[in-house]
Amino acid sequence: MNITAIILLLGLFFLIILLSGHISYAMIGASAITILYLGLSPTQVINTLVDGIDGFTFLAIPFFILAGDLMSNGGISERLILLANACVGWMRGGLAMVNIVASIFFGGISGSATADTASLGAILIPMMRKQGYDDEFSAAVTMTSSVQGMLIPPSHNMIIYAMAAGGLSVSALFMAGIVPGLLLGLALMIFSYYLSVKRHYPKGEAFSLRNLLSAVKQSIWGLGTVIIVVVGVVFGVFTATESAAIACLYALLVSTLVYKELTPRGMYSVVKSSIKTLSTVLILIAASGPFGFCITYLKIPALVVELLLGLTQSKFLLLLLINVIILALGTILGMASIIVIVTPILLPILLNIGLSSIQFGVMLILNCGIGLITPPVGGVLFIGSGLTGKSIEQLTKHTFPFLVVMFIVLMLVTYVPAFSLALPRALGLL
Repeated sequence: MNITAIILLLGLFFLIILLSGHISYAMIGASAITILYLGLSPTQVINTLVDGIDGFTFLAIPFFILAGDLMSNGGISERLILLANACVGWMRGGLAMVNIVASIFFGGISGSATADTASLGAILIPMMRKQGYDDEFSAAVTMTSSVQGMLIPPSHNMIIYAMAAGGLSVSALFMAGIVPGLLLGLALMIFSYYLSVKRHYPKGEAFSLRNLLSAVKQSIWGLGTVIIVVVGVVFGVFTATESAAIACLYALLVSTLVYKELTPRGMYSVVKSSIKTLSTVLILIAASGPFGFCITYLKIPALVVELLLGLTQSKFLLLLLINVIILALGTILGMASIIVIVTPILLPILLNIGLSSIQFGVMLILNCGIGLITPPVGGVLFIGSGLTGKSIEQLTKHTFPFLVVMFIVLMLVTYVPAFSLALPRALGLL
């Protein structure tokens, strides 16, 4: 084991980041210099860069990103809020419940926490403010519930993990995220109801079956995207990549011909936003190729396994330690970055102690989702600050109790495999 090369690789990686370099360039630069130091061919850098994005499954990522942006800007948000309001708006703290349920619906279309927070938050936070909800509470509910979108299919982050883990079944990962996503929503609803009762937040209008049917009628076209992806992939009608392309076309037709709210100018903004998101994801996945090659070549996973097992032989403590490590990384790194960096390092450890790679995927995504709401680089936290005008410090303070609820759900997903594995097993995907 070449300790000098390991120090060179990791030292240069963190040095470039500390010098405000983009994490993608940090991975490429550190990998290239390490490969040269080891006396390997420089073409190894180029080969592994290309290998990282050379796959049919990868095509699902740009299609899902575009489909999510189309539905976010095509009038679907307002209709999903109407549906959520008809379902749970009658409860104490009704708009908080609407916020969480709308995130379940919207997450099943966009697969993005940032899109969820920006789209639903822009509508619901002002509504909650008018009805007497505190801005901090409104933002906390919006931000934390948005994480459901990365667990409930379709989720392009699940696809990134599937590729980073060496080509796992995307269908199995999609199904594995459904129960944890719903569990997270339920936990947030219970806690929000408790706070609503304690703070005397208002109720909504009484439940009406007529309003519910009307809301279902208005939103059914948007929800069709989820049906296409989930049903099509699970029952083998088409692959995840094919479902992403079909969902993209379907989203375009619904936004322009059914809801008629996506204008040519809006379409330009959608494509621009999608390209910006995709470029970030693309360079990260490509950069993970040479970085992952160096990690494997230098046998860093084996070293990490030895170190962690040297600390404890307890599976319970080992899983807790790994969660703490990922949570800590979530405070300083973006979600896709964490996925491509830690998967090749930590997955062998978890497989060694008998944890399913599918379960780890759900655990990792939820863990990274919590990172999106923690300073100093929590992207969703910054969106919440922009929507409310509250400082990051204020929002962090009021969001902390919700983060505790999310951590409890994370522990359930970590230590109870059935939450992640029961559904894909029942469908014959495992």
